[in-house]
Amino acid sequence: MSPDLPFSQACENNKAPILEVLSQAFSQCISILEIGSGTGQHAEHFARHLPHLSWQASDQAHYLPGLNERLKRAALVNLPQALCLDVTQQHLPVGRFDGLFTANTLHIMSWSMVESLFQRLDKLLNDNATLCIYGPFNYNGHFTSLSNQLFDQSLRSRDAAMGIRDSEQVFALAKSQGFSLHQDCTMPANNRLLWFKRQ
Repeated sequence: MSPDLPFSQACENNKAPILEVLSQAFSQCISILEIGSGTGQHAEHFARHLPHLSWQASDQAHYLPGLNERLKRAALVNLPQALCLDVTQQHLPVGRFDGLFTANTLHIMSWSMVESLFQRLDKLLNDNATLCIYGPFNYNGHFTSLSNQLFDQSLRSRDAAMGIRDSEQVFALAKSQGFSLHQDCTMPANNRLLWFKRQ
């Protein structure tokens, strides 16, 4: 761990179980776009352990200095410098990807931003793409644990637009873009990894 780089303990805790699923989900992919790469710990770990993939990190402009410094030090041939990407903006990266990964973003975004993310998938992804979304989700309008309920309260106290999303609403957004749920994977700390395919 480099003390001068941004660091997330949650990323350290969940990167191994996420990798286990991604190694299957992205086995037939070549290029992956990660949205909301944050500290870059996931990007570095997954690119290092999935060398058949070109892993393109991205985030909003104010996260890029620390993120790109981590990627530079990683010096992996399949891990280019991160792109500036804001799902609310019309300008999108050039090129289309085989897969998209995002972790712990949907509950930070407002619901309109979540909708914007899904509306842009057509411009970002190839026809037979794979979509993997990690984070906490509600089911049938209910929290899956007390810790998730308390986390949701904490999020909404910071910003009323934040909050844990209902899985059924996420499934509906994915379906509207031609994606069907392939697997809903149980993850540590009351999180899920939603693995979608579009065919």
